[in-house]
Amino acid sequence: MSDDSTGIPMILPEEQAGQRLDAVLSQLLPETSRSRIQTLVRDGRILVDGVVEKPSARIRGGEQVEINWPEIEPSTWLAQDLPLHILYEDADILVVHKPAGQLTHPGAGHADGTLVNAVLAHVPDNAYLPRGGIVHRLDKDTTGLLVVAKSEMARQSLIDQLGDHTMHREYLALVMGPMTGGGRVDAPIGRHAHDRLRMSVRDDGRPAQTEYRLVERFPRHSYLRLRLATGRTHQIRVHMTHIGHPLVGDPVYGGRMMVPQGLDEVALAHWRQFRRQALHAWRLRLYHPESGALMTWESPLPEDMTELLTLLRDARDGH
Repeated sequence: MSDDSTGIPMILPEEQAGQRLDAVLSQLLPETSRSRIQTLVRDGRILVDGVVEKPSARIRGGEQVEINWPEIEPSTWLAQDLPLHILYEDADILVVHKPAGQLTHPGAGHADGTLVNAVLAHVPDNAYLPRGGIVHRLDKDTTGLLVVAKSEMARQSLIDQLGDHTMHREYLALVMGPMTGGGRVDAPIGRHAHDRLRMSVRDDGRPAQTEYRLVERFPRHSYLRLRLATGRTHQIRVHMTHIGHPLVGDPVYGGRMMVPQGLDEVALAHWRQFRRQALHAWRLRLYHPESGALMTWESPLPEDMTELLTLLRDARDGH
């Protein structure tokens, strides 16, 4: 993208008077996509006669346009045509459902196949945003909702909402051990002292708070709804283990798998086939970066966790 070739101000053609600003600019800058131009306008990087306009503003013709191109280099992450389950999309944000088994973004030993690789194929201009527009993440084997920014303005808004806790992220989880009610875990989290792949509760860790509420109790397990007040790595998994109720199937923090009483051989085989932490990001609520409207999305419990609940209910009720 030859953004640096347009350093001198442009004059909008008089014969295009009455047309949208973003449409005219996309014709004048054929190597820059219209969505990227819209992002630059919204971010205040395109001035029309020294004034910030909206992408939809109608031009008069003859105005002087100045463009302040961002200096960020495009990401070296690959764009890959991978399945992308989109729940909502507009010019500013993308809300998607992440399946189990998919990393949120590339990391050591995993250069591709991630959610970000799929996002970059769907929104190529996100290569010009830090981390491809990702502002929060889900662990590889956690399912559910993620919001992705499509402009720098939206990215900053979402980061601010995460910081002041106005973005609400709610989860559903199956944990080991019967619980009697809800509560709040307020315990700092940091890197484990001896295992760099694990996190742990430690006095010198970063503040972390998780609220939880009992949805359904079983003889040996509990079904919970949880809300994050902070967003530390592995936070729910670490906090639930800390209070003695690790997530069912958690390969890192779960310990020995607790099996429900009363399962026949077929049911027991199904239970043991579940090999990930039973955690699902089911509800996301935030303020739209552009309009300020409060928006909410929900994602139904995935089939594998629904099957675990059915096994628990059948075992409890003697079916």
